[in-house]
Amino acid sequence: MAHLGTGHRRRALAVPVGLALTASLALLPSVAASAAPLGNTADTVATAKPDTSGPKLSYVANLTAYGTVKQAKKAIEKAGGTVVTSHEQIGVVVAHSQNPDFAKQLRAQRSLFVSVGATRTAPLSPVQTTEEGATQRLGAADAAKAAAKAAPGQEPLESNQWDLRALKADEAHKINDGSRNVTVGVIDTGVDDTHPDLAPNFSKGQSANCVGGVPDTTEGAWRPYADGSDHGTHVAGTIAAARNDLGISGVAPGVKVAAIKVSEPGTSLFYTEAVVCGFMFAAEKGIEVTNNSYYVDPWNYTCKSDDDQKALVEAIARATKYAERKGVLSVASAGNSDHDLAGPSIEDTTSPNDTTPVPRTIDPKVCLDLPTQLPGVVTVTATGDQGLRSYYSSYGLGVADVAGPGGDKWQVPATPDANGRVLSTLPGGGYGYKQGTSMAAPHVAGVVALLKSKHPSATPSQLQALLKAQATKQACPDKIYDGAGALIDATTCTSKWGQTAYYGSGVVNALRAVK
Repeated sequence: MAHLGTGHRRRALAVPVGLALTASLALLPSVAASAAPLGNTADTVATAKPDTSGPKLSYVANLTAYGTVKQAKKAIEKAGGTVVTSHEQIGVVVAHSQNPDFAKQLRAQRSLFVSVGATRTAPLSPVQTTEEGATQRLGAADAAKAAAKAAPGQEPLESNQWDLRALKADEAHKINDGSRNVTVGVIDTGVDDTHPDLAPNFSKGQSANCVGGVPDTTEGAWRPYADGSDHGTHVAGTIAAARNDLGISGVAPGVKVAAIKVSEPGTSLFYTEAVVCGFMFAAEKGIEVTNNSYYVDPWNYTCKSDDDQKALVEAIARATKYAERKGVLSVASAGNSDHDLAGPSIEDTTSPNDTTPVPRTIDPKVCLDLPTQLPGVVTVTATGDQGLRSYYSSYGLGVADVAGPGGDKWQVPATPDANGRVLSTLPGGGYGYKQGTSMAAPHVAGVVALLKSKHPSATPSQLQALLKAQATKQACPDKIYDGAGALIDATTCTSKWGQTAYYGSGVVNALRAVK
């Protein structure tokens, strides 16, 4: 898999005036006057019937400040498209079309659309998660061994949770487990809410399936597909598994967790229309924190210099900014490619991942890892038991905000299982180990939930500032492990203004969050 798993940015990602609410724009006489000719022209100019010979693709169309959803729907239908849904709050319309020139024809209407692009390169029938390697399921014998080593007050499997101790969550739990008034939304592959460690804290009323771009809130729609990934369930347990003497503990075992499924069936890909739906749903349902352990498919890095791809950047940027204005702080994984996200260039050999990849050299300032490189999103790198950057974790000075335990098979802890990966919940009531920046992000999301519990009136930007200020500072190391387990010089770690490329402001600290 590609990275499931990827703040603050000093990035100049332009969010156009089109973010203004179309409802309020429609009230302005000057806007109505300037928009009218566009609609009249469409009515009076004779056009040929749209070509429908191409594959059926999904598109996002981002409106200008002068465009309305009503006008967009008319233009989309005229170009041979069908509107799937519209997000009027941010001026984004999702459509399907088999017209090979669909996007090109809409882009020509510059007074109506800022950008239009296909969200995929494969016909409608995977976004990728950021875990590294396969899941290692915990067997009965190992579970019994861990339970025998559990100290008084610990959950039966907590002796294997080196990650909780790395950020002092075990000490934080003696003070505050978090508030029931705080919900973390897991935008991912779905969550098995019937797991006994998740059921006590699961919020069905804030959960949905957003695949296709329209939220489905019917009972169980948020659960993983029968042949689907265990990724989202593992992430949810790290955040908020209950302290109930059954298995493990989450970082914030007193808060609620919700599932917003955005991955396609069969492929587990995360496409733009589903991710936009996820952020919008979280914003409208009063979720305070979202965890995003993935990158948006089909591009590992989505380029603002490409007509199609820049529309995807624009749509997701509008959605994350809208969610932030509604009080949501989004946490995302930095990725598992061992890439320098602040470097001059990156070799991307995996995009697009839904058809045939075409190797390309990209500029990470122009081609972004979504959503982690968007303004306001907390970017998380991964560490292992020894506190070193995990061998797979991407990084970047001025890009990485904070670090969290993501696991590293070469950094072996002194636990009953001696497993350097992260132990958490799996569908069907089980437990297992995973590693990746996908596992680091939910540790940070859990600490943010503890901060929000302690400071209920704090805004997303204030929470992010507290998170960074309270992080345990960590200097660049002399050595790190490579993928083969050899210690090598940490020459790629640079530092400036109290931040490092590997750890950002430092490793998050749960104990400081509750004090």
